[in-house]
Amino acid sequence: MLTLVRLAFRSAGNRRTNFWLTLLSIALSTSLLLAVQRGQQAIHDSFTRAVSGTDLIVGARTSPLQLMLYAVFRLGDPTHEISWQSYDRIRKHPLVSWTIPIALGDSHKGFPVLGTDRNYFEHFRYGAREKLQLAEGKPFHEVFEVVLGAEVARKLGYRLGDRLTLTHGTGDAPGIEHADKPFHVSGILAPTGTPVDRTLHISLDAMTAIHLNWQSGAPMPGVNIPADKVRAFDLQPEFITATLVGLKSRAGVFNLQRDINANEDEALLAVLPAVALNQLWRLLDIVTRTLQALSALVLVLSLCGLITALLASLEQRQRELAILRAVGARPLDLLFLLVLEGALLTAGGACAGYGLLGLASALAAPVLQNQWGIVWPIARLTADELQLMALVAVAGPLTALWPAWRASQRALADGLTPRL
Repeated sequence: MLTLVRLAFRSAGNRRTNFWLTLLSIALSTSLLLAVQRGQQAIHDSFTRAVSGTDLIVGARTSPLQLMLYAVFRLGDPTHEISWQSYDRIRKHPLVSWTIPIALGDSHKGFPVLGTDRNYFEHFRYGAREKLQLAEGKPFHEVFEVVLGAEVARKLGYRLGDRLTLTHGTGDAPGIEHADKPFHVSGILAPTGTPVDRTLHISLDAMTAIHLNWQSGAPMPGVNIPADKVRAFDLQPEFITATLVGLKSRAGVFNLQRDINANEDEALLAVLPAVALNQLWRLLDIVTRTLQALSALVLVLSLCGLITALLASLEQRQRELAILRAVGARPLDLLFLLVLEGALLTAGGACAGYGLLGLASALAAPVLQNQWGIVWPIARLTADELQLMALVAVAGPLTALWPAWRASQRALADGLTPRL
């Protein structure tokens, strides 16, 4: 047995070019298969950690997924808003412990601006119920103070005390600047790996103040209200985009959800975050399965390449195999030798594929974190990944069985008889 193992290694060394090319092909396909698996989990974890400890998300009536996307992930635009009167009734409900109002609609250099109140810094949780922490400064206190997410501050190079102006509208499209009412940076949040990092936070009063001289989405001609005069106006907003709700007891979540959804004064929707996320997973499941199928197809093609390489090598190795037969090797020994070579290729390819994935993850993780807020794991071997690697390793010997059987059945004379 040990002799055959040594022979397998030496044989692979004698055909090192074909061996390494086949191993590289298997490694790349294994790495792709593992990357899809890891990417699915990374996206799942990144979306899940975006908000925790929130019992309900309330907004204008729409689909639960759309409400979740714009209220938590700042993706898309709300179709309608909810009135302050409806929000006030929700926060005063006997089952409600706290609320976090959310007002969206403005931006700064492509980053969304979120209007809220001090409850945001007190009650918002992400990940494993982690509280927001300020890396520098303090939460907004004056009207024209802004708290930056970590990525906003890093990408735009802002520091405490810097001044900036907001733009009406969201996204990268150019909009009208609120140039007459600049803000100064009062705080910078510590990184969270969530949409918070890519958001500028201002008070609801500030959100109302910068739109005092606006009507129907445009500034009113000839009307100018200086920044130092806004306190003379009532800055309570008439509408907000949505609100996050925390309850005194989770036992009452369905009762409150039913009360809000049945509200006759205004069409509202209250959704459990987990329910909206489940809808998102169902949508992404089709994409994930397609990518997995394509990765599996690439792996199958690599294994077909393994069969081709073994069959091609049989013509070159007839004499080698015949000599082994002549010195006493049985057909079963030759079968084992070639199957073992296939096992070495796929086991080595699976391990090399995992190594390639680790290297690629180390290079890509910072980019994914900064650009899309996806926390990509670098060094983590999960049970699913181990199962996939084992499947690839087992597929090698099984794939090599047919070429190995053909070689073992060749007559001794086939390799020793010279061809004319």
